[in-house]
Amino acid sequence: MQQALTILQDTFGYEAFRAPQAEVIDTLVRGGDALLLMSTGGGKSLCYQIPAMIRPGCGIVVSPLIALMQDQVAALKQLGIKASFLNSTLTQDEITAIEACLRRGELDLLYVAPERLTQPRTLALLKSVTISLFAIDEAHCVSQWGHDFRVDYLALNLLHEEFPSVPRVALTATADARTRQEIVKNLALSNAEEFVVGFDRPNIQYRINLKTNPRNQLLQFLKTEHAKDAGIVYCLSRKKTQDTAAWLQQQGFKALAYHAGLPAETRAEHQRRFLAEEGVIVVATIAFGMGIDKPDVRFVAHLDLPKTIEAYYQETGRAGRDGNAATAWMVYGFQDVTKLRQMLDSAQGDEQHKRVEQIKLNAMLGFCELTTCRRHALLAYFDEAAAEQCGNCDTCLTPVETWDGTEAAQKALSVIYRTDQRFGVSHLVDVLLGKASDKISQFGHDQLSLYGIGQEHSAQAWQSVFRQLVAAGHVVADPERFGGLALTEKCRPLLKGQDTIAFRLDPVQKTSKKLSKAPLPDDIDVGIWEALRAHRRALAEVQGVPPYVIFHDSTLQAMAEQMPSSLAEFGALPGVGERKLEKYGDGFLQVIRQL
Repeated sequence: MQQALTILQDTFGYEAFRAPQAEVIDTLVRGGDALLLMSTGGGKSLCYQIPAMIRPGCGIVVSPLIALMQDQVAALKQLGIKASFLNSTLTQDEITAIEACLRRGELDLLYVAPERLTQPRTLALLKSVTISLFAIDEAHCVSQWGHDFRVDYLALNLLHEEFPSVPRVALTATADARTRQEIVKNLALSNAEEFVVGFDRPNIQYRINLKTNPRNQLLQFLKTEHAKDAGIVYCLSRKKTQDTAAWLQQQGFKALAYHAGLPAETRAEHQRRFLAEEGVIVVATIAFGMGIDKPDVRFVAHLDLPKTIEAYYQETGRAGRDGNAATAWMVYGFQDVTKLRQMLDSAQGDEQHKRVEQIKLNAMLGFCELTTCRRHALLAYFDEAAAEQCGNCDTCLTPVETWDGTEAAQKALSVIYRTDQRFGVSHLVDVLLGKASDKISQFGHDQLSLYGIGQEHSAQAWQSVFRQLVAAGHVVADPERFGGLALTEKCRPLLKGQDTIAFRLDPVQKTSKKLSKAPLPDDIDVGIWEALRAHRRALAEVQGVPPYVIFHDSTLQAMAEQMPSSLAEFGALPGVGERKLEKYGDGFLQVIRQL
């Protein structure tokens, strides 16, 4: 370890290791395997870079992004470390030259993508040289419970089979207990030492608001708090990143777009400027940011809802890596949820993976609706205990309006229990509302004493109750039971009346006038209304027609009021003829069932 400390001080310029860097390095130098969870900016890279320099041979680093490996290699070369990468940006002559350097023992570190590593040519090359270690970066990608699952990572278990004597380390900044289990299982790391560093980033202030006028909300946030600061603004679509960047430029900000659809040279130039210049704002999709080592990012803003809490944590973690005050700011709307669910339905992947993603999306929405400390809930998601009040998030600084949800929670928990803890939210809500369906009749749930006892709340309100119960840890969703909800030990005092719970007042209802330009009767749930309008708008955009050509507002109002559950009920709505029933019925019914 003295040699490791010397490298740390002389090569990297740090006086001492942070916990548990020394322990991880010692494990790898001695030839053991390790799993390391450390928050963004915590110093994960040193944990494999230094052992690779100490042990004989070259360290092979599996990295998921070309831009990331190029930046890391460039940074290492600045330190005089012998590092290189193999990826698709190189010419064949360049690849041949790097392979020759590897064979001559002239490299300390070689970065490769998982797709290239598992190719027979690459495996043959690696077997012909001395390998000091394998480092699998962004290891959550190997788990379907991880927020950035990649099938190519599943093949990395061959490292255990093909190179049994070479130590391996898996590294990530975001993995809950289930994701960690899958990492260990899928990478055959059952004998690895696990190192889990605290996830808390106390210098980051977490703030989440409902969308009213998102551009104006962003503009006010930037002008009042971060007028000259570097930051990242995340958007869900490529078009939105470009439109938002152009609009910010008009407002006087140095803003650049970044997404996978831009030419590689444009992305590289925008990333270079972000790293090199002061006060640059990058407006990006999730294609940007992984591994970005810029310490003075003062804010991360989300104009759309992230897919998962892990993604939110990782993306917000790119702010304040220098330890100084930073802001994680977000606006969200239920239209985001509708869009994400539509993307999920059309995405590749098996049903198990889609169920996992749906559960994680619901948890993300529940996190947005919290009435309690956001930091406490965020850390609890990663199984880390924390104070119930952090004093540096919006719900601590400005407590939200709440309602006594104890009775509603007891009903929700009871219906989960009485239906054998195996059904999803939509079915449970239908039972509480006393709706008739073949599924309810099939399982005899219309004979339960709980059937229909929840009619004092809307379907959307019950959806919010279940989400907040999940976010608070009273309930978990199990994808192996098709997303069915199950009770946790934490819910016992609440269920027995020994504890109380407060829920956030339905935020959409509070801003109904702002969310909808159309006049809306008071008894229509605005969340349902906005979801229906979003679906209508999407259909209209695809066909190039005005939204009213699909359905008039009066038809959408009837949908929101009557909440049809079958094609027959949908066909009875005003303005729905046979053609529109056939063309649009299934799509609108799917939206309604998800609410």
